[in-house]
Amino acid sequence: MPKGKIDPRHRPDAAQDSPLSTALLQRDRETLDMVRRALHARDVVLAFQPVVQAVPQGQVAFYEGLIRVLDPGGRVIPARDFIETVETTEMGRQLDCLALEMGLNALSESAGLRLSINMSARSIGYPRWTATLNAGLAQDPRIAERLILEITESSAMVMPDLVTVFMRDLQSRGIAFALDDFGAGYTAFRYLREFYFDLIKIDGQFIRGIAESPDNQVLTAALISIAQQFDMFTVAENVETAHEAAWLAAAGIDCMQGYAFGAPSLVPPWRERAGQRLA
Repeated sequence: MPKGKIDPRHRPDAAQDSPLSTALLQRDRETLDMVRRALHARDVVLAFQPVVQAVPQGQVAFYEGLIRVLDPGGRVIPARDFIETVETTEMGRQLDCLALEMGLNALSESAGLRLSINMSARSIGYPRWTATLNAGLAQDPRIAERLILEITESSAMVMPDLVTVFMRDLQSRGIAFALDDFGAGYTAFRYLREFYFDLIKIDGQFIRGIAESPDNQVLTAALISIAQQFDMFTVAENVETAHEAAWLAAAGIDCMQGYAFGAPSLVPPWRERAGQRLA
């Protein structure tokens, strides 16, 4: 081979054609196709999980509406299996719109319900999302006081200044905000003074096994202290055992969420209770 020529068999981007990268690309394509089909068929639902007070323990403070899609076989696919792939795409915006629409409908149907709905900061200013919110509040402005919008750390830090203005505008209308996955490594703490989140949800990586993990105990106590400094309620995510719940309650957490108190359910729990009373 002449001097200075590059052997195409050893080009710098050869790693892009590795079996692993090819498999990952194929997986992402399949995920996008699945979500695209679900959106077209409106095979999108909310699963509801309780968020309970730490003291008195177990009393429901509110529910979180978690987006799910149905695959062609009817299986329920949780957000963790597709959200990272679609969040930066148009489909991510469409999912946020449907989640908000279904959440507003649930709030309209049940006057005693308080519900949190996830959204990406990338949906701020998205015309359909804004129209969906305005239409729901036009029917019943009081719904705003029972709606919580959850924004993840990762998306909030993409456009912190825009998030701050957006939150202040909607908080003036009665809507509350939660910072999801707090502590996952994205937030510059200086922004907490400007964000004015009403709730902070501590990422589950610090909660799992906390009763036996001194490291997680120290980190979680620090995160609780930070939230208290800024007058924000705290929610511990992924609480799975009574030991974890007891430690968190003693540490001063305000609310808890996880399988220790209930799995996400496609059947709204408040409808189940209403059916039991009628029976």
